[in-house]
Amino acid sequence: MTSIAYSLAERTLPNGLRVIVSEDHAVPSVAVNLWVGVGSRHEVPGRTGFAHLFEHLMFQGSRSVASGEHFSALMNEGGRLNATTWFDRTNYFETIPVGALDLALWLEADRHGYLLDAVTQENLDNQRDVVKEEKRQRYDNVPYGQALIDIYATAFPDDHPYHHPTIGSMEDLDAATLEDVHAFYRSHYGPNNTVLTLVGDITAEQGFDAAERYFGGLEPIELQHRERLPQLPPIAEPVRLDRPGAVPNDRIYISFRLPVDTTPEYHACSIAVDVMSGLSSSRLMRRLVRTDETATSVSGWTMGLVDGVGLGTITVDIAAGADPEAVEAAVCEELRRFIGEGPDEGELESVVADTERSWLSALASIEERADHISHHALLSGDPSYVNTFVDQVKAVTAEQVRQATADWLDPGSRAVVRYLAEDEAEVAA
Repeated sequence: MTSIAYSLAERTLPNGLRVIVSEDHAVPSVAVNLWVGVGSRHEVPGRTGFAHLFEHLMFQGSRSVASGEHFSALMNEGGRLNATTWFDRTNYFETIPVGALDLALWLEADRHGYLLDAVTQENLDNQRDVVKEEKRQRYDNVPYGQALIDIYATAFPDDHPYHHPTIGSMEDLDAATLEDVHAFYRSHYGPNNTVLTLVGDITAEQGFDAAERYFGGLEPIELQHRERLPQLPPIAEPVRLDRPGAVPNDRIYISFRLPVDTTPEYHACSIAVDVMSGLSSSRLMRRLVRTDETATSVSGWTMGLVDGVGLGTITVDIAAGADPEAVEAAVCEELRRFIGEGPDEGELESVVADTERSWLSALASIEERADHISHHALLSGDPSYVNTFVDQVKAVTAEQVRQATADWLDPGSRAVVRYLAEDEAEVAA
């Protein structure tokens, strides 16, 4: 087993920007990665979708940069770049030849400090339309496209910050004024709410000097601090949402509230989900796909979140002619058996080995390493998590996995979303 010891150097600028540099001189490139502490959980009722909207607006120009120029300038230097939004953050990232680092940081500093010079009514209207089209393409007009939205709404209480999806409400975006949008930016986009990670062919001092040169003049914002919510308990009794419609086959999603990210209990739950459904050798794959032949595929995943809850989901594609209720009952039966006996030695070893392989593969990429460093610096306060995560997973015992399953993955605490295929005649009717 390989120990992990990527170099990490950290400095906080006087304006609050947290800068982390990980030297890697293997290739003459640098990954520039910024995580801003704003995601959909920071939105308020009636103002959803704003965090994701700004992911789009950040490419539409700033004080000294024309609309679209951020992309063109860096791509002309051989760079690749993008941004994403999630519950807990918005991230912006590019990988560029080391000679383009100054350009990348200047561009980032201009939009992170002076975006509002370019957020006009015309730009706002344009990007609202872009978001609506994205929703149509990714959510509304693809099979199972609404599944995650349904899972969040079913697993989390109505007033919980994870209840609504990152894409937000189109009605809320339509109602948003230019003043609303400017106020959201001023409340969340500031150096003291941001982590900048640089990974690649630079020294720590070069990285710190460059960060100070371009970001040091940005003014901090007044942060609206809110304590994170206490841990949500498991769901008191099973809940269900059915979505009949034009989908290729019946599919069921069985979800559970989990402990918050990075805790030993969360790691134990993740191992349990993998043993049950996350690997090709998982228990549900063996039973439902290979033995009973009532499913064509089984998968499982966990989502590490920080505001009082995590999420775990088992997904089953039902075979033609099989009864979804019988398949769901079989999943519950296997979970109860697992609560009684826990993982065997081979199952635990397989999951730990697969986790280590995936983690090392991710960290070998400077882009993904920078993203993981920013992630844990911003959300858990611990950028060195990239070096310790595998050891934390290895430390989980079979009994801890069994107990975590009993506490968090009991079938009586499940939230079930079912997409049930209708034939063409039923859909037309």
